[in-house]
Amino acid sequence: MKTYGLIGYPLSHSFSKKYFTEKFLNEGIADHQYELFPIEDIQSLPDLLKENPSLCGLNVTIPHKVSVLCYLNEVDEAAEQIGAVNCISIKSFENENYLKGYNTDAYGFEASLSPLLGPQHTKALVFGDGGAAKAVKYVLEKLNIEYRIVVRKPVEGAILYNEVTPGILASYKLLINTTPLGMSPNIDTFPPIDYSQLGPEHLAYDLVYNPLETSFLAKAAEGGAAIKNGLEMLYKQAEKAWAIWNK
Repeated sequence: MKTYGLIGYPLSHSFSKKYFTEKFLNEGIADHQYELFPIEDIQSLPDLLKENPSLCGLNVTIPHKVSVLCYLNEVDEAAEQIGAVNCISIKSFENENYLKGYNTDAYGFEASLSPLLGPQHTKALVFGDGGAAKAVKYVLEKLNIEYRIVVRKPVEGAILYNEVTPGILASYKLLINTTPLGMSPNIDTFPPIDYSQLGPEHLAYDLVYNPLETSFLAKAAEGGAAIKNGLEMLYKQAEKAWAIWNK
């Protein structure tokens, strides 16, 4: 039996478990299972690996995407630059585990964003500067898209929401929400900007996928902006994880 799983805490609902369990079933992949491993402290990882010798790969979610780094034997280039890992391949050599970390969020984000980009999308506003923003910033730099970080509390190198002027919104045509604003159950929350300044040249991308249309996306769409939620990004990063585990 080959086991894959998700580490994080808490793990109340998991896209990954549903996705991989259905994948194994639908594609007739026998002797494979996907389990949830809610570990509060990343120091539990070595014990988890000992107790589950059939583990071949892990997905990593909050709060362990950064703290897991010191337990890995190797990290791929993207994950190293981003400073966060959300996928681990586990190989066994002479009864010793060899763990390599990857960041498939960046791949998923780039693959789902790129087809929507027009020539006007040369500047982006990124709402939030937490862990989810790390992969977004990496991809924007890779695509040569200039960006500004927008936050609630003063942080060096970022601007505040009340500093997002109509002039800024006129020149920054790509808007990316990396915060939990609008995520179920708090569906009435959204980044506090002047949505009346948005038009058909704007593209609003929300990493949130539950609900499928957040208040942020709905308000952007009212002005004619193109919109995209984070669901395809999630599928893309899951497919990438599967490819990593099988290479």
